Amino acid sequence: MAAFAGLPLLQGKAWAALPAEPVIWHGRALGAPATLVLNHEDRAQAQALITRVVAEVRRLEDIFSLYRDDSALSQLNRLGAFAAPPRELVELLEISQRFHDLTAGRFEPAIQPLWALYARHFAKPDADPAGPSYGEVREALALADFAQVRIDRNRIAFSRRGMALTLNGIAQGYVTDRVVGLLREAGVTSSLIDMGENRAIGSRADGQPWRIGLAEFEDAHDVDATLDITDRAVATSAGRGFQFDAEGRFSHILDPRSGATAQRYARVSVVAPEASTADALSTAFSLMAPDEIDAVAKQQASVDVHLKAADAASPTVGN
Repeated sequence: MAAFAGLPLLQGKAWAALPAEPVIWHGRALGAPATLVLNHEDRAQAQALITRVVAEVRRLEDIFSLYRDDSALSQLNRLGAFAAPPRELVELLEISQRFHDLTAGRFEPAIQPLWALYARHFAKPDADPAGPSYGEVREALALADFAQVRIDRNRIAFSRRGMALTLNGIAQGYVTDRVVGLLREAGVTSSLIDMGENRAIGSRADGQPWRIGLAEFEDAHDVDATLDITDRAVATSAGRGFQFDAEGRFSHILDPRSGATAQRYARVSVVAPEASTADALSTAFSLMAPDEIDAVAKQQASVDVHLKAADAASPTVGN
């Protein structure tokens, strides 16, 4: 969602070729395009660091990805329980619990059954353009309750059959934060990391802030706003990032209270000290009124919110 502005990105190469330029890597993380811009005085060491970063991202994908049948999260969803879970999965679920409570359940990792319902419905060639029936939505919503997930270091388990989790609203931010930690431990003082969400280490090599362009969808040719950041993270949620139907009435941002899809804002961007915080809050804030957003943001240290209002009204579910 958040596009780099004013960076010398290289086409068709994994590494920057010119010594005067930062080392730049392009790839994918958790199904989304990823970019790492690394300023380092030793280019060989910089390339070795990026190799470590890629390996770490792949390892975390094996835990969090919904696109891999053998990931820890996919196994948990399939079996309803997971013994001796990976430490990172427990940690991210505990972080998710904090944001679930902070946003009165707007941030809802257990929303996956509702997401799957919309995906199945609109995959049908004769799908009703009004969306799933009211009864189907209510049945899926009954399973969307993160409070019914039991989490500890020894076991994660669902209280009800049919429950499932998605960490798509926070995992990219968490992975970004893990990469930042790895680079800082190696002594890096200037880098811009995008593993689906953006976070800066320090400033650019010339001492200027990193520039982040904001847009409603990932491959937008133009940005609608630009932010200057130093040692901060930026995450954006927007309904146009993924839509279930061709008409664009049903987006991937789902309200765990009503089952409707978010249409209040065209884009919600959050600036925070950590990418996981920005990621989770941008998702939850997409479902909240401005006064509710303000109340939550004031409880967090150094959080700024940038809203772009939507023109379209929210669709009615179950017509």
